[in-house]
Amino acid sequence: MDIYTIGFTKKNAETFFNFIKSSNISTLLDVRLNNVSQLAGFAKRDDLRFFLKELCGTEYIHTPELAPTKEMLNSYKKGDMPWDIYEDKFLNLMSQRNVEKLVKPTLLENGCLLCSEHEPHLCHRRLVVDYLNENLEFDLKVKHLY
Repeated sequence: MDIYTIGFTKKNAETFFNFIKSSNISTLLDVRLNNVSQLAGFAKRDDLRFFLKELCGTEYIHTPELAPTKEMLNSYKKGDMPWDIYEDKFLNLMSQRNVEKLVKPTLLENGCLLCSEHEPHLCHRRLVVDYLNENLEFDLKVKHLY
């Protein structure tokens, strides 16, 4: 099953929506804790929902159950928690939440996980896909858009 991930930083709206449209993304799953920040520009929740539907024919769903806790994220961003500890805590959180039972396969097929980080290697959206691949009965073939 094909799944994508994307971060909105270091992209203008044209580049971002061209990635979504050319990849035929059916559903964008917003895995951010805060999806209404003024710093998000075109990627604020209501604007994003409108642009995705109008420009790409893509549905928007906020999935905070696939986001880290505020405390966990703040600790990592402040440098109080190294990536390997953050990764372990986040994967344990996904397990505690049983996210593999919460996310329907129909949302994942040609779906795209959205976060703010430009690249996926130090972003929880990659960890979500890794976790799901370990805990679902089918494989997700991931493509990171950046």
